[in-house]
Amino acid sequence: MTRINFTPIGKVHIDVDDLPNHCRYSDVEGTIFIDTKYVSGLNDITVGEEIIVLFHFHKSPIFTPEMLRLVPPHRKEELGVFSTCSPRRPNPIGLSVVEVIGIDQNLIKVKGIDMMDGTPVIDIKPFRAFKKR
Repeated sequence: MTRINFTPIGKVHIDVDDLPNHCRYSDVEGTIFIDTKYVSGLNDITVGEEIIVLFHFHKSPIFTPEMLRLVPPHRKEELGVFSTCSPRRPNPIGLSVVEVIGIDQNLIKVKGIDMMDGTPVIDIKPFRAFKKR
């Protein structure tokens, strides 16, 4: 397989140590610092909208085959890793949907963070609810 490399576009800053396991259950606020060379790409992000943040689980352990099956903290049965939001993955990529509560140049203030302080941000995308066709 082809190797894929990513360069972070920014990082997350929060002042909280105790985070929920999923953005759906989070009221934690924080700031996403985007590298200034990407600032013009943020022009159309507005307060009140939700954005998808793709990030690197930079503090997760190296994935091993034993991690393909696990019991999530909120479940009783074992599940395959791809049926969970576990940070222990073959490719440690996370996805969170957060609400934009402020934006100032390269700083995006958001609510709903489930990422640790210093988490590298790989990309940001708009969140749109999709209808089945």
